[in-house]
Amino acid sequence: MVQAPQQQQNTAQAAWAAYRNQRFFGSLNGLRFLCIIAVMWHHSPLRAARDSTSLLWDRGYLGVDFFFVLSGFLITTLLLREEERNGQFSLRGFYWRRILRIVPVYYLVVTAVGVYYIFVKGQSQFLDIWLYYYLFLSNFLTTDIPLLTITWSLAVEEQYYMIWPLLLLLLPVRGLARPGVLIALIVLCVLSAAEYLAFTGLSAPETAYALWRLPVGSYAAILLGTLSAVLLHRPESYAAAWRLMGHPAAPLVTFGGLLALLIVWPGVLVGGAALLVHLCMTLCLISIVLREQHVLARPLAWSPVARIGEISYGLYLYHMIGRHIGVEAGTALGLGPWGTTALFVVVSVLIAEVSFRTFEAWFLGFKHRKPVPLAQRE
Repeated sequence: MVQAPQQQQNTAQAAWAAYRNQRFFGSLNGLRFLCIIAVMWHHSPLRAARDSTSLLWDRGYLGVDFFFVLSGFLITTLLLREEERNGQFSLRGFYWRRILRIVPVYYLVVTAVGVYYIFVKGQSQFLDIWLYYYLFLSNFLTTDIPLLTITWSLAVEEQYYMIWPLLLLLLPVRGLARPGVLIALIVLCVLSAAEYLAFTGLSAPETAYALWRLPVGSYAAILLGTLSAVLLHRPESYAAAWRLMGHPAAPLVTFGGLLALLIVWPGVLVGGAALLVHLCMTLCLISIVLREQHVLARPLAWSPVARIGEISYGLYLYHMIGRHIGVEAGTALGLGPWGTTALFVVVSVLIAEVSFRTFEAWFLGFKHRKPVPLAQRE
C-alpha cells in the first residue's frame, strides 16, 4: 500500500527525530571493519604474490577513502550537535579530544619506526624527511621512510581537522552557505586532480597513486562525508534522503552498486571517476545511518566485526609493522603467501588490541569527562 504524502512526511519527521537523538551509530564500527580489511588486503603478501585480472583485486586502497567519508560525516555530525546544544561548539574541546585520540599512538609509531631505520639500521638519509611526519605533512612527500607510507592519510585528516571546524564557525548556521561552500570545495578538488592528471599525462594506476596522495586528490572524499552530515542535520534534506534510502534494504542497493562500480570501472580512479566512487561511498554511509534497523545492521554490529572496527585506527597505524614482522617470520619459517598473510593479520591485530587497551586507553582517560557514546570514536 502506497503511503499518502502526509503519512510519508510524518514518517520522515519521526525518522529524523530518531536520527538526531541517536547517540551511537551501531553500524559504523562495522563499516570501519570493511575499510581496514580492504587496506590490509591491499598490503597483504597474498595479494602481492598472485596475479588477477579482476580490477577489484587491486583496489583495496580505496578503504582509506571510505575512512575519509566516514570521518568527515562523524566529526561534522558531532560538531553540529554540540553547536545545537550549546549555541556554539568548543574548538578547544574539539582539538583536545582529537589530540588525545590521534597524536599519542601516531607519534609512538613515527618515533619507533624512525629510530629503527635511522639509528638502528643507519639509514641517515631519512633524517631529512622525518620531521614531516611529526608535522602531519607526509602527504607532500615524494618518498617515505619504510613502514610510514600510510601516514599520508593521517596528514590529510589532520589538515582537515585544523581547517574545517574554523570554517564551520565562520559560516552562518541558516541558509545554504555551509553546503554551498562544501560543494564548491569538492568541485575544486576534483577539477584540480583531473587537471593535474592531464598535465602530467599519468595513466597507470601505480603512477597515479602518487597523485592520490596530493591534497587535490584526497580531500574530496572527506568533504563529501562532511556534506552528508550537514545535509542530514537539516530536516528537509534528511526527508529527501529518507524518501530515497529509508527502506531497510537500501544498504544492499548502495553497497552492491559500489561493489559493481569497483569491479567494472576501468582505468585510474581520479578526477570524475574518483568523484563517482566517493559519491557511492557517501550513499552507502547515508543508507546505514538514516535508520538503525536495516538489512546489514546485524552483520555490521557482530561483535568480532565491531571490535576490529573499534581498534581500526591503531590497526591502520600498526599493520605495516605487522606486515614487516609477518613477512620476516614467514620467510624464516618457509610459509607461503597464505601463511604469511595469516601471520601478518594476527600480529597486527594483537599489537592493535594491546595498544588500544593500554597505551591509547591511558591517554583517552585525560578527557576528564564522561564520554558521550557517539563521541567515543570521533
